[in-house]
Amino acid sequence: MKFFFSLILAAVFFQGLILSQEPDKKTQRDNLIHLGDLIDVDILGSVEHDWRGTLTPEGFLNGLDYIEEPIYALCKGEEEVAGLVAKGFSKLLRDPKVVVKILDRSNRPNSLIYGAVKSEQRLQIKRPVNLNEIIILSGGFTEKASGEIQIYRPENLSCKAENPIPDAENKDPLTREKFVTTSQEKGKNYFNIKISDLLAGKANPQILSGDIITVLEAEPIYIIGGVGTPRKISSRSQTTLLRAIAAAGGLSKDADTTKVTIFRRVGRETKIIEADYEKIKAEQAEDIVLQAFDIVDVGVKGRGKSKFAPFIDADDKNGRNSLELPLRIID
Repeated sequence: MKFFFSLILAAVFFQGLILSQEPDKKTQRDNLIHLGDLIDVDILGSVEHDWRGTLTPEGFLNGLDYIEEPIYALCKGEEEVAGLVAKGFSKLLRDPKVVVKILDRSNRPNSLIYGAVKSEQRLQIKRPVNLNEIIILSGGFTEKASGEIQIYRPENLSCKAENPIPDAENKDPLTREKFVTTSQEKGKNYFNIKISDLLAGKANPQILSGDIITVLEAEPIYIIGGVGTPRKISSRSQTTLLRAIAAAGGLSKDADTTKVTIFRRVGRETKIIEADYEKIKAEQAEDIVLQAFDIVDVGVKGRGKSKFAPFIDADDKNGRNSLELPLRIID
């Protein structure tokens, strides 16, 4: 299994090398003004009108005086904003020359990556970076990965389009990628990417400030009773009873192979499926394909057969605090 995921990590790395040559237009995003940036406006020859500050939550220069119309600067380049400021001061000054610079990018919203990766972390993004590089920086996938990655992109936290002002035509570039599917949950937009498409180079979106990346974990299957190592395994397509028992260390010495019970959730009810390991192994019975949250109880000699599903204490990660994750700066 470790060898398999090493191959995945290597594939992501080499794919990153192939796709690292992006168009110049993409690299220009790094010079766009984001929320949290410290911006300096220098009116050449007029110290009185110089300004330094940040954006309002709506994306305007916060507190720039002497101009009638507020300057919308979110996701605009330094030169473009300089032109807008010069136009605003043209009513006050003759032919004003303006230089706009981003002085500090360190306060941009952090991105997050967590789930089935080896190193969950916060990300401070200061340059263009794609999903495959983020996966590499996070140590690659774990064996719990379900095969899908989900990206949540909050509104107005990043420069996601050429024209950042919200309107009907300004859609997130992720929605235009062929191998990216979208979904909504309580008004929030999510983008889903298959790991296989990422590795094949079919989908490798740019990750922006504020993005929340979740490498989805496969739902568990529990193997208990007469096995070498009772444990929780990740459900996969075509995970059969024999494979699950093998993944749990095989049968124990005291296993009763004729009495295998599968407890399966069906709505609010629990369905009980009886199986005979020996008959399945001898191909006298069909190997059962397991489902997420199945509990497989292999019988033990001298122990009565369970009539009710045993209590399983599942791990609870709902209390995870993102601020406790380590911070990585990508510059």
